[in-house]
Amino acid sequence: MTNEALEQVVRANHELFMLTSDRIAQALGELRLTYATAQALWAIDPAQPAPSMRVLAERMFCNAPNLSFVVNQLTERGYVERVVDPGDRRSRVVVLTEQGRQARERVIGVTLAETPFADCDQQDLTRLAEILQRILSRTAR
Repeated sequence: MTNEALEQVVRANHELFMLTSDRIAQALGELRLTYATAQALWAIDPAQPAPSMRVLAERMFCNAPNLSFVVNQLTERGYVERVVDPGDRRSRVVVLTEQGRQARERVIGVTLAETPFADCDQQDLTRLAEILQRILSRTAR
């Protein structure tokens, strides 16, 4: 059995990620964001309850010390605040500031505009999203 198809998928996934990263680098620089800090902003959905540090670390697939470093950078730039969790006063949650909401919107907007997927038709995007969600649901922690 050959892993050729798997290798092609993994290579294409990596190349698409790197291409998108390259295309959004200027906007991230203007916002004083790294790829990790931009990903953290994206992972904090203002339409949902503010995530705890633990939840945000899980969303970003990183450990607590790495997340603390990322959140410290976002805090220094005025994009987030660490506040006491109203549901558990022993815990802290990460909340977007207004400036953070605007930066998040810009990161998402630029990424969606610059990704190679933007040129795909709706049917291909729907099929690809279904496949990716199926894979993610099988590998969820």
